[in-house]
Amino acid sequence: MQRTTGNIIADSLESAVSYADRLRQDIPHIEAARFARPGGHMVSSNHPCFIFGHLSLYPPKVLGQLDQKSLPIPAGFEKTFDKTATCQDDPNHTVYPSFDEVLAFFSAGHKKLIETLRGTPNEAFDHPNPAEGPLAERFPTLSSVHAFYCGGHIMSHLGQLSAWRRMQGLPPA
Repeated sequence: MQRTTGNIIADSLESAVSYADRLRQDIPHIEAARFARPGGHMVSSNHPCFIFGHLSLYPPKVLGQLDQKSLPIPAGFEKTFDKTATCQDDPNHTVYPSFDEVLAFFSAGHKKLIETLRGTPNEAFDHPNPAEGPLAERFPTLSSVHAFYCGGHIMSHLGQLSAWRRMQGLPPA
């Protein structure tokens, strides 16, 4: 396999998705949209449904920036899981889509993104990052911002998921 920019980014993303798969294995779906409650004390922190839903929005973003077709984003996902959305405790399961729906979109989107990254020529990543402000200053090219989205960004949220699991008494993944 040639060590192109796309392959390097895909390697990191594939590792992160593998970790995400391990983290989600024994999460009770009834608890997936709930704040952690260690010792009966609620902790206002991102829960699994929000984390996977938020992360599911990045494959369409990256694919779009590479002028590639993405899977259609399910209705309501952008508003519910956008970077400006606030995670809410959902004891009655009325705020968030089902965890199964969120996981399915996360998995399908990341599978397509990994495949696409592996076939993307280096020059496609040389374009400027279309974001404005601090994100564009920190990551001026598509290669740098995509490396962030597919590495540091996803792993920081998976760290939140790992912490949620431990607060819920689940073992390490």
